[in-house]
Amino acid sequence: MNRYKELQDLLASFEKDFEKFYEKGNKSAGTRLRKAMNELKRKAQEIRKEVQEIKATEPSTPAA
Repeated sequence: MNRYKELQDLLASFEKDFEKFYEKGNKSAGTRLRKAMNELKRKAQEIRKEVQEIKATEPSTPAA
C-alpha cells in the first residue's frame, strides 16, 4: 500500500495548481500542472513495471 500512498501524496501536491489554473486562470500554474502530470505519468509507468515484475516472479494461484 506504500505505492498507493505515494500516488495520493503526489496528487495532493498538485491541488493548488489545479485550483489556480482552472478557477483563477493562472497560466503559470498551468505550466506547473503540465509538469506535475508528467511526473504522475512517470510514477504510473514505474508502478506498472513493478506490478508486471512481481506478477512474473510469483507463482500463479488459481482463481477463486
